[in-house]
Amino acid sequence: MRYIVTGVDGKLGGRVADNMLQQVDPENLILTCPDLSRMNENTLLKWQTLGASVLEANYDDPQGMEKSFKGGDRIYIVSGVLIGEKRVQQHKNVIDAAKRAGVGHITYTSFLGATDPAYAHVYVTPDHTATEEYLSRCGVAYNAMRNNLYMENYLSTSVMLALMSNNKWYTTAGEGKGTFIAKDDSARVATALLLGKGKDDQAYNITGSESISQRDLCQLISELSGINIEYCPVDTNVFFEYLDSMHIPRDTDRDFSKSPVPWCGNDMVTNEASIAEGLMDVHSDAVELLTGRKPLTARELAKNYGYIWEDKVTHWRDIK
Repeated sequence: MRYIVTGVDGKLGGRVADNMLQQVDPENLILTCPDLSRMNENTLLKWQTLGASVLEANYDDPQGMEKSFKGGDRIYIVSGVLIGEKRVQQHKNVIDAAKRAGVGHITYTSFLGATDPAYAHVYVTPDHTATEEYLSRCGVAYNAMRNNLYMENYLSTSVMLALMSNNKWYTTAGEGKGTFIAKDDSARVATALLLGKGKDDQAYNITGSESISQRDLCQLISELSGINIEYCPVDTNVFFEYLDSMHIPRDTDRDFSKSPVPWCGNDMVTNEASIAEGLMDVHSDAVELLTGRKPLTARELAKNYGYIWEDKVTHWRDIK
């Protein structure tokens, strides 16, 4: 059995790649990214030395992906970074390429509420809705991981932005709570599904085990850092104005050269607002069911991000 992991240059795909290297013979792994020249050289050398195949697979290049996927039996697909029709087409491209290459099972990184109309107004949801619909009729067995929002983002970039804003934590999340998921837990689930531990053609809600608000997270970081960070719930217009002032573009087609984060304003505003609406406070036992371990808590994770305030990090590329 040969396994394919896409997006291994990213923080989620990279975690899945490392997990798989501990589970199977590296010679049975095909690790892919859009551009090998942008891979960390030490990581690339480590994986190649272990015996894994590290190849390019760009979601805009169907023929190239099909060639890289040849010989693979099961694939883990990380969702693309663009938002809108371009991303939907990219997802169709990678699904089609996997099918043409003879891959027999697809695990796809989706989003909480992908098939629930109540989530349709959240900026990123329609892309996953369309992809899951396409996946369900592609003729290949699959699993969809409907991830909640990532806990790490609130312990890293949210903290970074607050420290860059006179210690003020702005958000449209209000007093809403969410069962945010750690990327380590998401990666462990992806590894389990890639290895065949799920039921075919089933979607799983991938959530944390604790309901926690951003006010709670703000207080936790204030406690750990010794910095008095003020929690500032605001409305949509004020949050957009704040993000604009931080040079964060409103959509993914704009210039990100001055942005301290890799996400667009529409994404951030609607994700945060969905927390206030209660849409992210969903409970699931899928993480423990598939991995045998309970999800990490915010306090367990937060200890890994002290360098954000100690080193005064101001750009997402410096986040580990």
